[in-house]
Amino acid sequence: MEDGRKTPKLRETFVDATVSLRDVGIGQCCEILAGSRVEYTEIGDYSYLGQDCIVADATIGRFCAIAAQVRIGAPNHPIARPSLHRFTYCPEYYDATAERDHAFFRDRRADRVHIGHDVWIGHGVTVLPGVRVGNGAVLAASAVVTKDVPAYAIVGGVPARLIRERFAARIAARLERIAWWDWPFARIMERLPEFQSEDIEAFCERWDRPAGERA
Repeated sequence: MEDGRKTPKLRETFVDATVSLRDVGIGQCCEILAGSRVEYTEIGDYSYLGQDCIVADATIGRFCAIAAQVRIGAPNHPIARPSLHRFTYCPEYYDATAERDHAFFRDRRADRVHIGHDVWIGHGVTVLPGVRVGNGAVLAASAVVTKDVPAYAIVGGVPARLIRERFAARIAARLERIAWWDWPFARIMERLPEFQSEDIEAFCERWDRPAGERA
């Protein structure tokens, strides 16, 4: 019980048996579909990944919708070295006496992708290492995202460029302040009709209150 309200029963997190996981934190009520591979990643509550995604070195917020065949954190090769080939950082593959370049992999792990809350990533999108995607953004299908994406922006293309803003800047700022993704899920479901409405002005007017009045 919370504030006298009954908390609805949540679906359990589902990870298909064919999914490969390595050092992954998964929130509640998440879904990862068949054939996906996820490593060194944190996935926030209520987010879901479609089939055949590859995700590495990423932090993904809550309520994210990620379509099939998305690649997040696609690793870069060492373009400043004399050779791009993996023998420079995985020489042990070719010579048992050689040692892996551990510093290279530490740097790769540190160059994380950060996906905000309530982000929609379309089919076949690639997000490169180090990119930050703001809350409420949309990455259009097949985009290659090489630079940071502002909150509530819609980007697409190769490389991805701004298509348009989802909302005027003042509305986006109000939604960021409301931060509904941090509400208890029972409260979100109580207010479901408001989420189903396209009257974004009314939503912001109702819930963008001074900090001491928010509920």
